[in-house]
Parts: sequence; C-alpha cells; structure tokens
Amino acid sequence: MAGPQGFTLWFTGLSGAGKSTLSQAIADELRTRGHRVERLDGDEVRLRLSRGLGFSKEDRDENIRRIGFVARLLSRSGVVAIAAAISPYRDVREEIRREHDAPFVEIFVDCSLDALVKRDPKGLYAKAMRGEIANFSGISDPYEPPQFPEITVHTDRETVDTSRDVILRWLEARKLI
Repeated sequence: MAGPQGFTLWFTGLSGAGKSTLSQAIADELRTRGHRVERLDGDEVRLRLSRGLGFSKEDRDENIRRIGFVARLLSRSGVVAIAAAISPYRDVREEIRREHDAPFVEIFVDCSLDALVKRDPKGLYAKAMRGEIANFSGISDPYEPPQFPEITVHTDRETVDTSRDVILRWLEARKLI
C-alpha cells in the first residue's frame, strides 16, 4: 500500500522577503489538512545542522546542499518538506531539484529592495549598505532569482493570506494536496 505523496516546497528570496512567515502559514494549513509536514528554516538550520559554516559562496552552497539533502529524504518518505532559505545561487537550487526523487516546487518570494529596506526590522540592510555586513545577499553578494519558478508571490504587494492562497491553489490544481 502506497503512503501519502511527499514533495518539497523550496522558498527562495532575499532576507526579509517573508519566506519564514509564508512557509509557516503553508505548513499550518497543510497540517490542518492532514499532511505530515516538516519545515526547514534557513536560520534554524544554520544553528543546528550547519553550525560553523560562514557566508562565503562555498559555505552558503554547502548549507543549501544540507537543507536539500534533508528535504529530499523527507519528501521521498511521504512528508511535505518545506525549505525556507535565501539560497542565493541558482546553480545550487537546480542541483537540489535534479537530486530530488519527489516533486520539487520552487517558490520565489519576490519583494522589491525598496520594500525590504523600508521593512528592515533588524537593520540588516542598513548595515550591509554601510559596509558593516559582508556577503549580504542582494547588497554586497549576488542573489540570483529563479528563472522558471513554479510559483512566484509578491510579498511587497500581497498579504500573507493572498500569497498563501496562491500557493495552495497551485498545489491543489496539480493534485499535490
């Protein structure tokens, strides 16, 4: 007897774009609908699974590969794996996609730099723009937006509920949920 189908939702976008908030809203809704869900938040993974890694390109790539590996294991075991990490480099995201055995859904959490700078609750963008934070994605380090994400949400002009519903409708239309 086959179990439930697992898949990976990969949220990518700049710092502060809303990846964590939106991924939590999706996780909550999917759990309500009876799905087994595990959320891999970039900040939490750095504390637990990727402690000691810095922010060089090599370290960022390794961090994303680790998240991708765990997501792959979860999704092929019937769990909905939700990864929410900046994952700034397109080639590593595509590598993770190719290695997946279950459906992989890339979600681009798009937010304008102006909106991110305005909402900047931790002052990270201001510090990065002053040169106080090195290797900051979108400022002193590149962020390569997905070329062909399955889903794009625009958190600078959509509410969390609107963005959540866009994602849920897409998943329903493809019979993943």
